[in-house]
Amino acid sequence: MSLAIPLKDLILSQQQTNDVKVLPVELEHVLALQSLPSHHSDPFDRLLIAQSKVENAVLVTKDKVFKKYKIKTVW
Repeated sequence: MSLAIPLKDLILSQQQTNDVKVLPVELEHVLALQSLPSHHSDPFDRLLIAQSKVENAVLVTKDKVFKKYKIKTVW
């Protein structure tokens, strides 16, 4: 995939324009993995779901499986 602008500039632009936040992985996020049902087997996706739940954040995804976790999604 080719971007029209460098990735760093794209991320900075989205942070300013759409209030996009980049979250670090915290212990609370890792511990939240325990309580997730196993609708999704991808460990990285599960971590994103756990972060979304803990932070009450909207997750940008087109993966329909994420909706089974009752988190806020867009796309």
